[in-house]
Amino acid sequence: MPIIEENIFKRSQIEFSKLADFGFQKADDVWIYQKEFMNNQFRAVVKISSGGKVSGDVFETDSDDIYFPLRVESMEAGFVGEVRAEYKKILQNIKQYCCVENYFIFPQTNRIAHAVYQKYGDKPIFPWEKFSGYGVFKNPDNNKWYALIGNLDKSKLDKTKSGETEIANLKLDEEKIQLLLKQKGFYPAYHMNKKYWITIILDDTIDDKTILELFEESHHFTEKNIHKSTPKKSLNNSG
Repeated sequence: MPIIEENIFKRSQIEFSKLADFGFQKADDVWIYQKEFMNNQFRAVVKISSGGKVSGDVFETDSDDIYFPLRVESMEAGFVGEVRAEYKKILQNIKQYCCVENYFIFPQTNRIAHAVYQKYGDKPIFPWEKFSGYGVFKNPDNNKWYALIGNLDKSKLDKTKSGETEIANLKLDEEKIQLLLKQKGFYPAYHMNKKYWITIILDDTIDDKTILELFEESHHFTEKNIHKSTPKKSLNNSG
């Protein structure tokens, strides 16, 4: 089971100025929030580090013991499921009032998305419920794609690596793609036509300036409509 707090706050940025008003108290470099729930049978203790990492525990109020079933993957229904659902509501409430929602997970991805918005005024569109982390950038003049950003496990790109990352798929000149594939951080297009598209890993392997220049090249293709490609069925490309 994914870590509850990590999953809920995955695409969120803590606004520290709002924590005290919500009820958090600061102890050294950690902000702490406590709330009893389910008729005071349980107490949630949520902590936010100075770096914005959210962690938490649920205690049984009578014994003051940690309620370990909360994180047992096989115990999702019944009373345990009810406790977990109520704890998630507390976390969601914190998220709603104390966070700014990011489009994506990792810092470089959000920097790139912000820079694209500044340049073109385009925000990502998230068209798939099944692939909720995948956002499409379109040229509003003709509805053509020029970028697809999403999250995946690194093993999908390189079987020797693992761990979640985010990528950008961009449409580039065929010869340019072949040259870039010889460089670190570039991969054959994931789930898209590998002749016209390329995948770029967004983990600061490649600097922002280079990536944004490639975004500009990809955007240029939507202006002239030089190529048209079709990705695999799971991700339907409009152009």
